[in-house]
Amino acid sequence: MRKFMINVNGNSYEVEVEEVGVSGTSQRSVVSAPSTPAPTPSAPKAAPKEEKKEVVVSAGQEVVEAPMPGNIWKIDVKEGDTVKAGDILLILEAMKMENEILAPRDGVVASINTTQGAAVNTGDKLVVLD
Repeated sequence: MRKFMINVNGNSYEVEVEEVGVSGTSQRSVVSAPSTPAPTPSAPKAAPKEEKKEVVVSAGQEVVEAPMPGNIWKIDVKEGDTVKAGDILLILEAMKMENEILAPRDGVVASINTTQGAAVNTGDKLVVLD
């Protein structure tokens, strides 16, 4: 049996480890209680719940939805802007990647239903085009 002192996040632990013989059948480890009490993590504060407003879509309008969950990093258009198919509407950050959300067709931005920094889920309505 070998003893080791291990420090983890400022806490000291005494660990006993049994060496495995040639047969490999014997394994055992013993960890004693920390010599200093572990700090208790404070509960994370809940972020204020964003209310999702209902998006009304008229005939002839097209909704641009979030293709994946992420955060709105930048909004490149404003209501009333004329856009062409393929123009960047906004940038969605997901998994440390900046994803350009493009206009699917020519049109005018009727409404923007998100804000910069907002967390969105797949299918959330981001922009409505006339």
